[in-house]
Amino acid sequence: MSRFLLVAPPLTGHINPLVAVAAELTARGHEVEWCGYADRIRDAAGPTAVVHECALPEAGGLVRPPTLTGPAAFRFLWEAFFIPLAEAMAPAVASAVHAFRPDAVVTDQHAVAGALVCERLGVPYFTSASTSAELIDPLADLPKVAAWLTGRLDALREAIGDPAATHDPRFSPYGVLAFTGRELLGDAAALPWERVHLVGPAIADRPGDPDFPWDALDPSRELVFVSLGTANTDAGARFLHEAAGALDLLADRVQGVVADPGGQLTDPPPGILVRPYVPQLELLGRARAVVSHGGHNTVCEALWHGLPLVVAPIRDDQPIVARQVAEAGAGIRVRFGRVAAPKLAEALRTVLDDTGGHRTAAAAIGRSLRVAGGRQAAADHLEQLVTAHPAAAAGR
Repeated sequence: MSRFLLVAPPLTGHINPLVAVAAELTARGHEVEWCGYADRIRDAAGPTAVVHECALPEAGGLVRPPTLTGPAAFRFLWEAFFIPLAEAMAPAVASAVHAFRPDAVVTDQHAVAGALVCERLGVPYFTSASTSAELIDPLADLPKVAAWLTGRLDALREAIGDPAATHDPRFSPYGVLAFTGRELLGDAAALPWERVHLVGPAIADRPGDPDFPWDALDPSRELVFVSLGTANTDAGARFLHEAAGALDLLADRVQGVVADPGGQLTDPPPGILVRPYVPQLELLGRARAVVSHGGHNTVCEALWHGLPLVVAPIRDDQPIVARQVAEAGAGIRVRFGRVAAPKLAEALRTVLDDTGGHRTAAAAIGRSLRVAGGRQAAADHLEQLVTAHPAAAAGR
């Protein structure tokens, strides 16, 4: 049996796919340890997860002005968070590799320290791509931003990686586990597909919520789940209030469940269930549609359940994912900053009634994502990686 080290940033959407992969590897008899942020990882993976703790950047977590969007938001994300995060994580990653002596490492695409330390130490590693945005070159139309990022990554490599390496550290030369599918990517992606493995979403059991009021759900109405993820609480107040208004307009047929970790939705209309945290996978199993910011995990998990979406992207990869949903016919895109309750209600009614074929398309994509193999396919590729590079592991 083999040992795998998983390297993840303190972002829930990046940790969840690896939790499922870790569970599958453990079930097969492999040994798994983590390098990252213990509180976040154990919240998702359970209290027994073995975590090599990393330092946070001096600025702490990811905090951005609510109005920051577009290229400025992308540059801010790297300059103020991902680059300092790599610098802060690098010592702990190196220490974890020396202490645990993994046969292979799986490092999140945006936990760049994992890739750079592995290349310096000669450890085989796979990239975990928790979003499809990087697979289609999101900076193709922004050459100045692309050149800036390349320069910052080159400087990081000089400091913590192998200066002789030339590949993009966001794409391992050993392989990439992409938790998406071709039906969602469409024809826009042009990557070395012999190294990029589209495994679909990695679904695994998550800690439940014993306090969730399941008996408050009305089986006579269609359940609509609304979520803006966990990283957008600062920007979501206006949209959540409009979403609540839309749900109220459809109250004769729809019951809404709104995830609101930031407590932004005050005084919601009656009949709408608002919770700071929800058992998302269980809710998706009962839902009929999803309203989302276009976060990749939520989108893929909704599609895995065959659910059509109304997507209102805010920033980062979300506009790309929202475009993919719309182009695949699985949902309707609306403008996050401008959509009002009546327009949102109209979009919800359209996907619920399947008048545009959105439910049919979502169901077809869901079937393809299930066939892709998820956690089992990811574990297969990792076992093959160790088999193909036994000398590298044995030499440490």
